[in-house]
Amino acid sequence: MTQVAPEAVTGLDVEQVRQDFPILSQTVNGNPLVYLDNAASAQKPRAVLDAMTRYYETSHANVHRGAHTLGDRATAAFEGARETVRRFINAASTREVIWTRGTTEAINVVANGLAPELKPGDEILVSHMEHHANIVPWQMIAERTGAVLKVIAINDAGELDLDSFEQQLGERTRVLAVGHVSNVLGTINPIKNLISRAKAAGAFTLIDGAQATPHMQPDVQDLDCDFYVFSSHKLFGPTGIGVLYGREQLLERMPPFQGGGEMIEQVTFEKTTWNQLPYKFEAGTPAIAEAIGLAAAIDYLDALGRPAIAAAEEKLWQSVMQHAADFPGLRLIGTARDKVPVLSFAIDGLHPSDIGTLLDQQGIAIRTGHHCAMPLMERFQVPGTARASFAFYNTLDEVDRLFAALQKIQRLFAN
Repeated sequence: MTQVAPEAVTGLDVEQVRQDFPILSQTVNGNPLVYLDNAASAQKPRAVLDAMTRYYETSHANVHRGAHTLGDRATAAFEGARETVRRFINAASTREVIWTRGTTEAINVVANGLAPELKPGDEILVSHMEHHANIVPWQMIAERTGAVLKVIAINDAGELDLDSFEQQLGERTRVLAVGHVSNVLGTINPIKNLISRAKAAGAFTLIDGAQATPHMQPDVQDLDCDFYVFSSHKLFGPTGIGVLYGREQLLERMPPFQGGGEMIEQVTFEKTTWNQLPYKFEAGTPAIAEAIGLAAAIDYLDALGRPAIAAAEEKLWQSVMQHAADFPGLRLIGTARDKVPVLSFAIDGLHPSDIGTLLDQQGIAIRTGHHCAMPLMERFQVPGTARASFAFYNTLDEVDRLFAALQKIQRLFAN
């Protein structure tokens, strides 16, 4: 975990914050819910739910070109949400902020858009810790173009092997596509250094920020990346919408990913010309309420304060690590020095799916399996892991409950 300077922290009243999340107050299987599946999808504060409801109750209409008041209201809220995202990532312009259905679609948009830039023998560089969404699209593009997929190795702690990166990076590298944070390991990658080295080699750079944005605020201009992608639903916003940031000059020269309404300037049966950015990549009616909800989530996090959130997560993580160190037979998968609060683990003699099922019976929600990272599972020689992922609204008592429940499960299987 990244340390936070004490003077920067104003403090977070976690119990008060939990009141903002209606779903957390329920019981599951007769126990108070402990939600530890935040890396898959985080819960939504009332501010997000209210913003979306308010839009549907007062302003719902299709956006752009509307000749009536509701259309104007919807468009203003929708484009206002784009400006909120621009500010959040410090993009130079809203023309660089493209709405997608999520991180996966955003990566596919970029992969298909860069395909014309690739020729046989060009190399696409990914890491061994990537989510399938940052592997499969590149495999498909490599097959289509004759490019070659190369893989950066990782060490036993789950950190990128920088010597491997230097060895793989070369004059034929055309794309570097890596995660800012691993969804399995929690590892925070040194992406600014990677981007700088890749750009010096003449490569395009894409950063998968799906797991990073819930815990940190990226500055795309400071990072100097070509593309940065993330999803709303992991950022305490609604499902069904994500963001593709791209440098304006690159987006201008990339072909659109889908055709239809909104992304056109002029259509005849002989020829179609494309709309200006960002609409060139936004075919069809967009996810209007979801964009508004994402903006509300960002505003909510801003109000809490990123230093306070980071301090709360650091306190949680210290407790998790103390418990894990004292737990017999527990193997941590991912022990990087710099990471977000994600605990992937195996317990001797227990299958991950059994752990998940038995924890659920005690009201504790975690995720089990390969986490859409099969190559990473193979690297650590496990069929899957149990993964408990924490957010700022989790409590120290919930950490205690998790490990008490794991001890109960371990005793059950020992008998």
